[in-house]
Amino acid sequence: MHAPSTRATAWLLVALAAASGCIDVICLTKLNAYFASVITGNLVHFGHAIATADARSLAGAVVAVGGYAVGVAAATVPLRHTPPGWNVRTAVVTSAEAVLLLGFTVGWLACSARPGYGFGLVLLGMAAVASGIQSVITVGAGVRGASTTYLTGSLTELVRRRVVDPHRFADVGGVGRLAGLVVGAVLGTVVLRTAPTWASVPAAVLVIAVIVVAVGLTRRAATAAGRNQRR
Repeated sequence: MHAPSTRATAWLLVALAAASGCIDVICLTKLNAYFASVITGNLVHFGHAIATADARSLAGAVVAVGGYAVGVAAATVPLRHTPPGWNVRTAVVTSAEAVLLLGFTVGWLACSARPGYGFGLVLLGMAAVASGIQSVITVGAGVRGASTTYLTGSLTELVRRRVVDPHRFADVGGVGRLAGLVVGAVLGTVVLRTAPTWASVPAAVLVIAVIVVAVGLTRRAATAAGRNQRR
């Protein structure tokens, strides 16, 4: 299998980080104040809900954390024996994430961007499962230490490397993913304010674009390899 180059994969991960930022803005501001992917923050909410005996918040925590765990498990099973890098199975698993985000979008449109508490939990669960899937895809992408959903570690590593070796240029991929997350959050917020019913569309479009581009790059690499073998 001829995977896209590490540099090309790094840019695909930037797009996935942007999708994560976009969907997290919706979940944080409109779906019970929980993230789809930031489990650290969700666990803090979980502890607060337990201490205050807030049943509604507790349910949100269970859905957010549990959904993310389900996504991680569901994506790990088909990818556990595949080599690092983009491949056919990666494309299939990423397609599952895209389907979940499209389902989220349909649900968001159906409730006119005003989900009630119960339906909001359903949407939160879908977003959390999609985020868990994306995290596994990122880990298996072949870019060492990459993340597109939880970026505390990425920022920590960037700063640590800079302090240890001030003359070393920072990890461009890490900077790109951090910037992508922020840009995605900005985009999601802008659409949420100007055309709220379409707020989740950018995230779905970004993930679909990643699949299309990655498949195209894979086919191009395979074609180039075939030509080299015939020479």
